[in-house]
Amino acid sequence: MAVFLISFFYTEILSYFDYVASDEKLMGVSSFYFIHLLYVIPLITIYYIWKITKHDLSIKTSSTILLQGTDNNYFSWLNHLFFTLKIFALVMFIVALSRPQLNEEMAFQKKHKTDGINIMISLDASGSMLAEDFKPNRFEAAKNVAIQFAKDRPDDQLGLVVFEGAAYTQCPLTANFMDISRRINKAKTGLLERNPGTAIAEGILVGVNRLKECENKGSKVLILLTDGKTTAGKYHPLAAANIAMNEKIKIYTIGVGTNGKAKTPVAIDHFGRYIYDYQKVEIDEESLKEIAAKTGGKYFRATNNEKLKNIYAEINQLEKAEIPNDQQYDIDLPEKAGLFIGLGLILLLSSFFMKNLIIKSIH
Repeated sequence: MAVFLISFFYTEILSYFDYVASDEKLMGVSSFYFIHLLYVIPLITIYYIWKITKHDLSIKTSSTILLQGTDNNYFSWLNHLFFTLKIFALVMFIVALSRPQLNEEMAFQKKHKTDGINIMISLDASGSMLAEDFKPNRFEAAKNVAIQFAKDRPDDQLGLVVFEGAAYTQCPLTANFMDISRRINKAKTGLLERNPGTAIAEGILVGVNRLKECENKGSKVLILLTDGKTTAGKYHPLAAANIAMNEKIKIYTIGVGTNGKAKTPVAIDHFGRYIYDYQKVEIDEESLKEIAAKTGGKYFRATNNEKLKNIYAEINQLEKAEIPNDQQYDIDLPEKAGLFIGLGLILLLSSFFMKNLIIKSIH
């Protein structure tokens, strides 16, 4: 059945490959024209179907006595299985001949050939970020948009700082989208139980330190996202902004939370579940505006998921690195032909050994 599906959808299989990988496709190929050899799959399948309708396919042995008492349908299905394994092996060899290159590794290599922008996202993880005025809540909504933002910036390095009453680096600057997206997904609220509250200054300073350590010559940007005001920490946010300004780090600030009241965690019951109640949304917008103004950035207010997406989209347009065209193509990319050759050989050997083991079992 798998063989017939491959044959029927061979045009879809061909369209899955391209000269280069993209966000929509798992891989690209260096030798695109070789992938057209997949057109032989339906031809081979048609010939096979014609052959089994005109001839009696069976497993050949040295003596017909060995086959007495066996079911012809059994051996017919075995032949179909062996044919299927060989077809899959042929597909693997054709893909290998086309020199496949995985999307994530292509993007990773490309980033190392450019001086893109270095961006740290500093994300508030205090308990109020679980408020449900965003879907499913503020924290998860912020994570989802941050992942999409990273995906939209293939030429830049991104990292993540998480802060509550203290701050820590969840992901250092990296050009590997798979790495940053995985670490953003793993970010959680409430990990710093001994340091409750919101320490905005610490969130800025840890991000600034990570950007200072970066050897990339590209510009440096910090995106600060919070839903409240400073209630913890040793430093004032404006003092942290002055340090960022001296390091020529631009800060975009985002205040998240609906206007008025929002359903927010206020306590935890005996089973460890949050108890929610409607609380007034209080964001220190004046400080966030001043932080942005000092460093040459901009303040945004997000009151729902859609506005938050639009804010990141605007920042994405504001921060564009100029990358020469010749750097986008002159890249030595890792290839995965060996992987497909190995899979093809496994399939062929499986067919060979299965056939011989069956014949031996008959003997």
